[in-house]
Amino acid sequence: MNMASFPKVSIDFASSHLVFPMLVSVLLGLLLVAILVTRWRTIWGAFTTGPYWPAGIDHRRFFGTIVLTVLYFLAMPQIGDFFPNEGYGFLIASIPFLFLISLLYLHQRTRRQIVIAAINAVLAPTVVWYLLSTAFSLTLP
Repeated sequence: MNMASFPKVSIDFASSHLVFPMLVSVLLGLLLVAILVTRWRTIWGAFTTGPYWPAGIDHRRFFGTIVLTVLYFLAMPQIGDFFPNEGYGFLIASIPFLFLISLLYLHQRTRRQIVIAAINAVLAPTVVWYLLSTAFSLTLP
């Protein structure tokens, strides 16, 4: 690398979209290793002596979270195909996902809390989508 090419940036668009998934995968892998290193006795005890399923688990929230998350990740690229390279798949899929996940975890569903969840479901993904698209020129699925 010479100094004349120092300020120039070249982007390989065929693989540049893989940077964030790889970064997230590496971070999740490091967190898994940290959990295994610090809690290996508890994990080993659970696998060898039981119980194999946590006692007192909230099944509705546990399985509801899994179902909503899977549907979210399946819907995002499908919606994004209607608006290629605009990030609308992320935006349109995130609003109902965030609202439904908020409703799932509300202990008391008062009108005020539902309105706050709805406002948050619209504002949070919109702000993230706007910032990523304008400040960082990133498009989401």
